[in-house]
Amino acid sequence: MAKTDLIFVCQSCGAISAKWQGKCDACGAWNSMAEESARPAAPGGMAAPTGKRGKTLAFSELSGTAVAPPRMMCGIGEFDRVCGGGLVPSSAVLIGGDPGVGKSTLLLQVATALAKTGKTVAYVTGEEAEAQVQDRARRLGAADAPVMLAAETDLRKILDGLRVLKPDVVIVDSIQTMWADGVESAPGTVTQVRACAHELVRYAKKSGAAVLLVGHVTKDGQIAGPRVVEHLVDAVIYFEGERGLPFRILRAVKNRFGPTDEIGVFEMKERGLEETPNPSALFLGAHGARASGAAVFAGVEGTRPVLVEIQALAAPAAYGTPRRAVVGWDSARLAMILAVLETRCGLGFGGRDVYLSVAGGLRITEPAADLAVAAALISALADEPLPEDSVAFGEVALSGDVRPAGRTELRLKEAAKLGFKTAFAPIGAESGQVSVRGIARIGDLVAVLTPR
Repeated sequence: MAKTDLIFVCQSCGAISAKWQGKCDACGAWNSMAEESARPAAPGGMAAPTGKRGKTLAFSELSGTAVAPPRMMCGIGEFDRVCGGGLVPSSAVLIGGDPGVGKSTLLLQVATALAKTGKTVAYVTGEEAEAQVQDRARRLGAADAPVMLAAETDLRKILDGLRVLKPDVVIVDSIQTMWADGVESAPGTVTQVRACAHELVRYAKKSGAAVLLVGHVTKDGQIAGPRVVEHLVDAVIYFEGERGLPFRILRAVKNRFGPTDEIGVFEMKERGLEETPNPSALFLGAHGARASGAAVFAGVEGTRPVLVEIQALAAPAAYGTPRRAVVGWDSARLAMILAVLETRCGLGFGGRDVYLSVAGGLRITEPAADLAVAAALISALADEPLPEDSVAFGEVALSGDVRPAGRTELRLKEAAKLGFKTAFAPIGAESGQVSVRGIARIGDLVAVLTPR
């Protein structure tokens, strides 16, 4: 009997090794090497092509005027916004998020909304029974929507059923539970995930249907499985949310048909997810006198201005090494701002524990938040509250200079709409609705906030 060739594949990064080893040389993960067959097999048990000559490749000129297909809008404005204006036919979208954040609830609401517009929607679940999905639909008040439901994990049966149904939209929950009988490895392994994703994307391109794939995430927050899956699909969207908070953020990190920094904001309620058209009011909470260490950052997420409160606390260190804790922002950037304040302004944070938090569970990646963070830290150290009608934005350099931020007019317009009257901003920012106090260097901000 012929000996079966075996390889060992890392389940974290997909690296291949000829022999088992405790630690993956590529990503450094321990005990992640799994044994798999090295024989190439097509998903679904189909035999690989044997040199048969096919049709010649047809080329077209770059100056061609191909008509873009119309988008399918589900009516959920926040979801359509993140997708770039609706789902595109023949596209594949990968949606990831933490367990229990509401991925299945969101996609069920999207499926029912699309079905009510006349689209044929197929919902394939590999994690739940049909009765469980039907029960969730009743809780959401959408049980009467004409969504075609199936509970199956066999990729061959799924593709055969989709070819008969010919749906406009296909939702697969989740890609880690699918398995192809032509691949000799367990469901959820790198090889299975890669093969199943490839076949589903191939089906989307050939059939014209929009395919939405749900992906599990690792403890680091990245979508589990090989990185090649994110390259295969047209859009990668993360559904984020903090445990204990009702707010959910839908964030696009890759989108071939729209902006990659757009967000959608939802609130989880008893009847499912509800849109939040004005997220600034949601993240700011009630107006009134703020405690020391609180600053409002005028940010921009995609095409939408978002005002969010940044909270800081500087407490005496109980031990020799001060603690630095950050929620919703980059810890390395906090260390940089603290170093600038200590070196350029003479402020002493060395003997204090510093805590920084972005209210509402939002994660900020904009460099323009530097000035708002600095304002919150200065206010916390001096134990003096900032003016309650003020916002701040601007990038802080290592030299202490404050650099301009993009879309200044949009930030100031949103601040004026919510009743703010003062803005600490880089030199050159102007607005007829908000009084702008230009900050050239970080020392100017310290002088304004801590007058002697």
